[in-house]
Amino acid sequence: MEITDDVIPVTREGYEEMQRELNEIVTVKRPQVIDTIRDARQLGELSENFDYEDAKRVQAMLEVRVKELKAILSHASIIERVGSNDRVDIGSRVVVKSLDDGLEDEYTIVGPAESSPSDGRISHESCVGRELMGKKAGEKVSVDTPSGTIRYEVVSVR
Repeated sequence: MEITDDVIPVTREGYEEMQRELNEIVTVKRPQVIDTIRDARQLGELSENFDYEDAKRVQAMLEVRVKELKAILSHASIIERVGSNDRVDIGSRVVVKSLDDGLEDEYTIVGPAESSPSDGRISHESCVGRELMGKKAGEKVSVDTPSGTIRYEVVSVR
């Protein structure tokens, strides 16, 4: 994720979760991987030492994530729901029903930095999130996706 000087909208929960993740990496995971690297070095030859190579790979991924989290947190703007709770906005929990197959899904609308569709958190900038923004229960939306158009009815907004 590329972070610019722009403000990054996040929910209070998302901000706190990112702070917890950063703290865990810095206080738990980083020291563990440093210990693993130290132990692997003591085994001798590093060129064929899988534990050493794996620990260095994990260390690099952790450092990238630390840099990313620090950038997000330093540019974060916590979005508080100040508007009407009956309209979809960042921080809303929305239940939608597919008009094609009748299945219901629940999403939490979040900023792009905390989006995780597999966990039910979709960005307000995503194709589904963008169409849901400002809608009320009972309204219908059509979402153009790469795999075709999906039609939803908003069941509830919390």
